[in-house]
Amino acid sequence: MTDTAASPAKSGPRITGAFHRLLAFSGLLALVVVFSLASPNFMQTQNILAILQATSVNGVLAIAATLVIITGGIDLSVGTLMTFCAVIAGVLLTFWGLPLPVGVVGAILAGTASGLVSGVVIAKLKVPPFIATLGMMLILKGLSLVISGTRPIYFNDTPGFTQISQGSLVGALVPVLPIPNGVLILFGVALLAAFVLGKTALGRYTFALGSNEEAVRLSGVNVDRWKIAVYAVAGSICGVAGLLIASRLNSAQPALGQGYELDAIAAVVIGGTSLSGGRGTVLGTLIGALIISVLANGLRILSVAQEWQTVVTGTIIILAVYADILRRRNL
Repeated sequence: MTDTAASPAKSGPRITGAFHRLLAFSGLLALVVVFSLASPNFMQTQNILAILQATSVNGVLAIAATLVIITGGIDLSVGTLMTFCAVIAGVLLTFWGLPLPVGVVGAILAGTASGLVSGVVIAKLKVPPFIATLGMMLILKGLSLVISGTRPIYFNDTPGFTQISQGSLVGALVPVLPIPNGVLILFGVALLAAFVLGKTALGRYTFALGSNEEAVRLSGVNVDRWKIAVYAVAGSICGVAGLLIASRLNSAQPALGQGYELDAIAAVVIGGTSLSGGRGTVLGTLIGALIISVLANGLRILSVAQEWQTVVTGTIIILAVYADILRRRNL
C-alpha cells in the first residue's frame, strides 16, 4: 500500500524504518550535546573510551538479538550465554592451560552450540521462543556456576587475553587514536552481520520468516532449518561478546550476565527493529547500543541514582516500541 492509499483509520504520524533510525541518531546527538554541556567530564578522552568499551559488549549482544528479533522471535538468554562462553574460555585457558586461539574458538563454538539447542527447541519442539530462551537462560546460568565452582576465573596466566578487548591496534599505529580493539571487533561483527542480512540466503530467509513464516513454509522452504541456523549464528555472536567482556574484566564472572539481555533488546528496539519481525538493520542497532551506553554513562557522571537511570531507560524503550507501533499501523 502506498502512502497516499492509507485509509483514514491509518492516518497519523508516518514513521518509516529510515525515519526511525534518523530519530534515533538525532536522539544520540542530543544526548551527547546535553551531557557535554552538563558536565565537562563527559567529553574527556578516557570517558569516551569507556563509552566505546561498554558499547562493544552491548552492541555485539544487540546484533545477536537483532537477527533473532527480525525472525519474529526473541532470545532472553543472550546475557547468560555471553557469561557461559566467558566461563568456557576460562576453563580452556586457565584450568586446562590451552593456547589462546583454542580458548577463543572454544568460546565461540560453545555459543554456537547453545544457540543451536535453542533453535531446535523452538523449531522442532514448537516451544515459544520466550519460554525456550527463558529456560535456556536459567540452564546457562546454572551451568556457568557449576563449571566455574561459583568462583571467578582469572586470566592472569594467559598472555595477550586482555588485548582482545583492551588493546589498541589503531593506537599502536596512530597514538592519538587509542581506539580499543573491542570497538574494532564490534564494527567487524556489525559489517559481517550486515553482509549476511543483505547478501546471503540466510539473511533473506531471516526477513522472510519475520514477515510471513507460513508463506515461506508453503513455498517449500525448510523453515525449521533456517530458524535453527539463525539462532546458531546469534549464539556464535554471543560467544564473541563473552570473549570481549572476559577480556575487559580479565576474568570470567559466572554470576554476571543476567540483565544484559534487557540492554541488548532495548538497543535493538530503539534502533528501529520491529518486535513483530520482518524489519530491522544492524546500523539501527548500533545507534541504539550507543544511546544506551551514552545515557548510562551521562547519568552516572551527573550522579543520578541507579534506580532513576533504570526508569529513564524503561521510558525510552516504551517510546521506541510505540514508534514501532505507529510505523506498523501506517504500513
